[in-house]
Amino acid sequence: MNNERKIDRIIEMAWEDRTPFDAIKFQFGYSEADVIKLMRTELKPSSFKLWRKRVQGRATKHLKKRNFESGRFKCSRQKNISNNKIAKR
Repeated sequence: MNNERKIDRIIEMAWEDRTPFDAIKFQFGYSEADVIKLMRTELKPSSFKLWRKRVQGRATKHLKKRNFESGRFKCSRQKNISNNKIAKR
């Protein structure tokens, strides 16, 4: 993966609400502080401020702050799709 694509992917992952900084660290070797530095240099100042405001204190961006063990959130009223007739075609 070339450097430009790598930076684009890190920025994309940083903007995603449910992608923790630990996933970026695992995949690219960038710590949270490194991601913040990268975002500061790559984004416009207004976009960086918006991102920081959005990310700061967000539990889903930090694995230790998440209140669920693993997987994705699923509403108790959500239908189970295992009996979906269309999927069996």
